[in-house]
Amino acid sequence: MKILNSNNRNFNKALDNLLLQRKRKVQSNSVSVSSIIKDVKKNGDKAILKYEKKFNQNKTIVPTSNQISKSIKSLDKKVKNAIDLAYTRIHKFHSLQKFKNISYTDKLKNRLEYKYVPIESVAIYVPGSSASYPSSVLMNAIPAIVAGVKRIVMINPGFKGKQNPAVLYAARKCKIKEIYSIGGPSAIAAVAYGTKKINKVNKIVGPGNAYVAAAKKEVFGDVGIEGMTAGPSEVTIVCDKFSNPEWVASDLIGQAEHDNLAQCILISKDKSLIEKVKIEIFKQLKNISRQSVAKKSLMSNGILMHIGSDKRIIEMVNKIAPEHLELNVKNYKSFIPKIKNSGSICLGKYAVMAMTDYNVGSNHILPTNGSAKYSSGVSVNEFYKRISYINLSKKGIESLGPSVITLANYEGLAGHAQSVKIRLKGK
Repeated sequence: MKILNSNNRNFNKALDNLLLQRKRKVQSNSVSVSSIIKDVKKNGDKAILKYEKKFNQNKTIVPTSNQISKSIKSLDKKVKNAIDLAYTRIHKFHSLQKFKNISYTDKLKNRLEYKYVPIESVAIYVPGSSASYPSSVLMNAIPAIVAGVKRIVMINPGFKGKQNPAVLYAARKCKIKEIYSIGGPSAIAAVAYGTKKINKVNKIVGPGNAYVAAAKKEVFGDVGIEGMTAGPSEVTIVCDKFSNPEWVASDLIGQAEHDNLAQCILISKDKSLIEKVKIEIFKQLKNISRQSVAKKSLMSNGILMHIGSDKRIIEMVNKIAPEHLELNVKNYKSFIPKIKNSGSICLGKYAVMAMTDYNVGSNHILPTNGSAKYSSGVSVNEFYKRISYINLSKKGIESLGPSVITLANYEGLAGHAQSVKIRLKGK
């Protein structure tokens, strides 16, 4: 893993280079993605099936209701109960995010309204194939349900014709009726443009690998996507001499096992703690099933940073703008007001990021690749459109119209001015 020391003269440049290298890896897939999207637009279901056979050894696009029921029946009851608990907690927290419509009438009896209207149809992307995430079904679908979206479509790659039973159970829990066993850029193209078997949607949300993230960017404009990059995962952990190296190492590995391009960063003022965590990482790596993925992620993108002051640590966190931030420090309260850029922030030694991925209630679909500098994670807001409604009184146009005519003429928009003048003439 890369080790950086803020006392070194080239520290800033070295960090910039490491962050940029990883960013380029994430963004390097757009060319191959473009050709897949073009193929699906031209050849529809035939193209989708071609890519499913190639990447997922999958020969079917639409699972039957019998296949879904049979798969769900095989699921361990403990897993079902865990999904039920997560559903309840996520639904409760997201229900608190509902917006109130605004209605305002001024003294001229002009009425202005601002209404939140649910998007009509959305596709939720749930990663699958070799690994499956029922938690991502809940995180995607529940905010849409709370917002009042009528049509929710799930796209989730199966493997050899089978989708994960827990993913299917979570979809049933969310009352999702349209389920497609497809994934990758071809799945994004299918729901963006439609095929004979799949009707297109208005918006696509959900996390995915670098190819999925690139495909969503490619189709944006034809459909909506989240106002962020939801790509390969990231965590930055700030710790001190009171932190438990064993715990910290397990948190870093927990994020690294997601993807080869996941990024795990450790920051501390304590050099000995950094060394202990490094030893712990390689001790614990031997015990996880996705060891090769986690190891590649840590070796390629992992960074251990020694930084001498809290002020400098805060500066670096805001620069990195991580998807997940763990403040595993005794004085975390002093950090909170100064950290502006992060998708979510876990406070204190017990607030482990892995808990937020499942049943705490907050959403785990968060901005990655530095996009936390200008965007937020998925919420109920993601599934609303906002529409303004304007009702002007006769007195309103008479009072405000002359000023509008002045500004319109100043901007050289005589047609605008005339459309107001003509109404004032007929008063």
